Amino acid sequence: MSIDAKTVKVLREKTGAGMMDCKRALVETDGNLEKAVEALRTAGIAKAEKKGSRSAQEGLIYSYIHHGGRLGVLLEVNCETDFVAKTDGFKELIHNLSIQIAATSPTSVSRDTVSKDLIEKEKNIYIEQVKSSKKPVNVIEKIVEGKMDKYFQEICLLEQPFIKDPDKIVKDLITESIAMLGENITVGRYMRFAIGESHNEN
Repeated sequence: MSIDAKTVKVLREKTGAGMMDCKRALVETDGNLEKAVEALRTAGIAKAEKKGSRSAQEGLIYSYIHHGGRLGVLLEVNCETDFVAKTDGFKELIHNLSIQIAATSPTSVSRDTVSKDLIEKEKNIYIEQVKSSKKPVNVIEKIVEGKMDKYFQEICLLEQPFIKDPDKIVKDLITESIAMLGENITVGRYMRFAIGESHNEN
């Protein structure tokens, strides 16, 4: 089927994908704009997994001050090029990540950055909690594993449910941005300030 240039332009503006990719997606979905967006996102997320190992040395440092000036976040997010760092999509991602940090106060970016001592300490607490249940060892291990997963969801930014859409986690939000913008994106450092609290730096 024939796809007019205006529709291709609208799809490019919505997704940031290349012209040929947009045209192909529209042909595959019989010109349905919404289905074409979904097709591009699906294809992009698959590609995003491959982009995850690429070096991200550019980016932005972003400051977010919550209403009333009693809570603030300073956040570094990295991408591959200065061009992507200046896009609205990248800035929107950083803004959303800053709001997430302000609201949930995560202590680590991911479970890989949580100290082994702290992990061991938490694990031992959970083991002690379920020991008295007289359950088999393999059942106890699964219970402890479940409790640890929940613990990581609370303290690790990437594993937290996204406050604007709890059906996805923060890592999914970043993966979608990688798919949309075509570059690897990583969370660098952040610091959360709140009046009357000691600051949280990561």
